Order: sequence, then C-alpha cells, then structure tokens
Amino acid sequence: MEKYKEIERSIIKKYRKEIWSRFVKAIQEYELIKENDNIMVCISGGKDSFLLAKCMQELERHSKIKFKAHYVVMNPGYNDYNRDIIVNNAKLLNVPIEMFESDIFAVVDNVASKNPCYLCARMRRGFLYNKAKELGCNKIALGHHFDDVIETTLLSMFYGSEIKTMMPKLHSENFSGLELIRPLYLVKEESIISWCNSNSLTFINCACKFTENISLNDDNLSKRKEMKELIKNLRKINKNVDYNIFKALDNINLNCVLGIKKNGKYKSFLEDYDE
Repeated sequence: MEKYKEIERSIIKKYRKEIWSRFVKAIQEYELIKENDNIMVCISGGKDSFLLAKCMQELERHSKIKFKAHYVVMNPGYNDYNRDIIVNNAKLLNVPIEMFESDIFAVVDNVASKNPCYLCARMRRGFLYNKAKELGCNKIALGHHFDDVIETTLLSMFYGSEIKTMMPKLHSENFSGLELIRPLYLVKEESIISWCNSNSLTFINCACKFTENISLNDDNLSKRKEMKELIKNLRKINKNVDYNIFKALDNINLNCVLGIKKNGKYKSFLEDYDE
C-alpha cells in the first residue's frame, strides 16, 4: 500500500473517533459545507492545515453533498528549505497543491519590525481572500482546531477584557460572498500530534524569520503559548476544563451577565433590571 493511502486509512480507521468523527460532526453541526460549494482549502505547511486537506479530500470523494475543493498554498517568502518541505509533504500525502507567491515577509521586514505577526496575519488574509475570489470560491477553509478555540477565548478574557471566541464559520466583512469555515473546530491538537507521530510525518511550524530564532524559555513565550501552558496546568486539576470552557460559550446565561455587546452596541443589565 502506498504511503499516502496508509495515512488516509489512519484517519478513517485508527483516528476515526479522535479526528474523522469530530471533523464530520463539526461540518454537520455547524453547517459548514453545502451543495455545490467551491472551497479554497488553505495550506500553510503545518500539521493542522495538511490534516485538514486530507480530511477534505476524503469528504470530497465520499460525501453525499457535492462540493469542489482547491488546495492552495500561499508562499509569503519561505526560504528554499521550508518551501521544499511543503512541496515534498504535499507529494507524500498526495495533495494536489497550487502554490502562489507573495512578498509578505519582505514587506513586514521593512515596515513592522516591532509587531511583525499582526501585520503578517492581516496581509495573509488579504492575499488569501483575493486568491479565493480569483478561483471563484465562496468559502475558505482554515485549519484551526479545538485548542485554538479555547486559547482564543482565554486570550480575549485575559488580555482583551471581553468574552468572545473563534467561530466555526463567519462571513467576510470586506469580501462580499466569501465565508470562512473551520472544519477541524472539534478536533483536539493532541490528536493531530498523535496522528503525525503515528505516520512519521514532519511539518513546518511558522517558518518565518521573525520567529524561527526565538528561544522557547518562559521570558519569550507568546501570549498564546501562555494560554497553552495555563490550560495544560488546569487539566491537572480538572481533566475536562477545556471542554467545560468550550461548552460555557454555548451555554451563556444572559440573566447573569453585567452587559452584552452585539453589532458594536453595548447593553447593560440595568436597562431591563426593573422590568
């Protein structure tokens, strides 16, 4: 059996409960894919996006809902070594990638040395949305997983002073007719790592020159890594803490909050208090 077929089989068989079933559940529960969708699957080169690509391929082959997927890699300026890793992994996994070039790393290097990640993320979104439009896609699929959702929620609370999370899907505010979806929304990162290790797969991480030389000691941890460490420690006290945080976002009691904000408008509990 060819290597890519073994990898595909592992998703359906060995990791059916941890990956495949959760992937399918997210698509069904949040209505992420509909008949005749044209979806651009974004591949960064990391473990999450390549797993997403394999799951989408499997779904495209066997789903009763007919849709089309494009497997797209944007090259923001990777060095030759990292670019080759992406191309070789695509061949190994039998993912028919389409790579297009951008100058994001060069631009960020010139204008945002103090906060490169923020500008890089914004520019990436713009390039990807434009590419999706060029391909005639109505949806963009990203590889964010369950842990990303929990970390984003805690980041918003601890550093943004608000309760909000990463949604399973949302409409683009700047590109009419485009929707962003996250099919790995219910898949835990530990399952993705286990799948990689089980198949002896190695992927790039960020591969950007701004972060590749950063030490991983406590003083240099990013805010997101801080959240990862916090959740890891909380699991020692309560093994279901991440799941409970997730369910809390789907079980908000509006009778017991000080205020809510919707579409930019704030409403205090006092407005309805005496009614």
